[in-house]
Formats: sequence, structure tokens, C-alpha cells
Amino acid sequence: MHTKKTTSIFDCIKTAWLLFWLTTATVVLFFPIVGAALASRTGNLAFSLCRLWARWILLVTFTRTSVRGKENIEKGRSYVIISNHQSHFDILALIVRLGIQYRWIIKKELRSIPLFGYALYASRNIFIDRANRESAIRSISEGVNRLPNGVGLLFFAEGTRSPDGSIQKFKKGGFRTAIEKGMPILPVTVNGSRKVLPKGSIVFSPGKIEVVIAEPVETSGYTMENINELMERVRTTIIGNFNPSFPEKT
Repeated sequence: MHTKKTTSIFDCIKTAWLLFWLTTATVVLFFPIVGAALASRTGNLAFSLCRLWARWILLVTFTRTSVRGKENIEKGRSYVIISNHQSHFDILALIVRLGIQYRWIIKKELRSIPLFGYALYASRNIFIDRANRESAIRSISEGVNRLPNGVGLLFFAEGTRSPDGSIQKFKKGGFRTAIEKGMPILPVTVNGSRKVLPKGSIVFSPGKIEVVIAEPVETSGYTMENINELMERVRTTIIGNFNPSFPEKT
């Protein structure tokens, strides 16, 4: 009983610690990020400032990150980045470790927030109506056309964080975009993030996260008729680099 009570108190302290630093980092960097987004029509400076925010949160949660396969990225080329999704900390690790500019798919409700919504728009992020599939597809297509040269687009192909840690079935959205725009797909695997912050929890555990970048998959030759082959190829690659035991205990 005493051990459970001690654990509960410790978990509350860690949760309060995380919430404090999330709030502090957001308040400190909010206006610089918004200002950068409004001042730079490419959105690149705002994204770079977001890296600062991500590094800050990783530092205060004692979370170390590493990357393998960075040589597979060709600088200046735009990719559709397809990644598995284990935790909210995936976002932090990817921002810090991929080392390239990319943008997110964001629900349209955030667009209506004064100034902040426009800053997200000016940064070239893409807003979609998740309740309207046809509208979402059209918004993504138009948004890709607005992307600056060399900027990619990231999709968590499972659609949401994995509930049990296994890699779930992939959705077609990112693959459809890659085929229609003729963009190569960059398969990315994130390992270890679920141990830092699993889905449904607000209690973090200090740990290690690894980002593994596989060789890009060219989409020329793929159409909507054989999109399932492309999805299976990329999913197999991501699973091949997936290590549920990461980091290995020593």
C-alpha cells in the first residue's frame, strides 16, 4: 500500500512537472513563432523555432533521441513522410531528428483562432475537415501546391496513436497525395516513444527515442489502382525497422 501511494505521488509530481514546462515553453516561444510565421511566407523560420520548443520539452523530461539513416534524405527534395505513431513524443523526436522542413495536417477548427490560426496558415500547414473526406482530400491537394520548394508533408499513416504499441493498418491519405503529386515517400520508424509516454497517459518516464529513416520510395509507376501495393511496401519497410524492445536493457 505504501509503495502504491509513493508511486502515485511521484506520478503526480512528474505530471505537474511536464505541464509546467509545456506551459512555460509555449508562453515563451508563442509570440516569436507567430511573428516568424507572419513575417516569413515560407513558414521555414517558424518551423525552426518549433524545433527549439521540442528540444526544450525533451530536455526537461530527460528524454534522449537518436537517428539512423539520415543519409537517405536528399537535401532540398520534398517528401511525403510516412511514420508510425506510438506517442505524442513522436512529434518532438521527428521535429528534432529528421532535420528537414515539413508541414502538418491540422484540423480546420484551429484556423479560426485569431492570429494563431493565420500564423499556422501562413506557415503553410494544411487544414482539413476530418468529417468530410472529399473536402479533406481537396484541401491536402491544394495545400501541397502551397508548400515551398524542399518542404515535405508528414502523415501518421495509422491515423492515430497505436493503443497497444503494434503498428496498425495504414490509411490511404498520404499515399494518395504522394501518387497524385509525384512525390517520393520517406518511410520513417519511431522506436521507444511509447515507453516515454503511452497513449492515454499523462505521466512521462525518462527514456530514449530512436528515429529510423529508410530509403525513399519513388512513386512513379504507382496509381490508385495499385496503391495497396505501395502501402504494403512502405508498411513492410517501417515494420522492418520497428523494435518494440527499444531501448534494450543492459
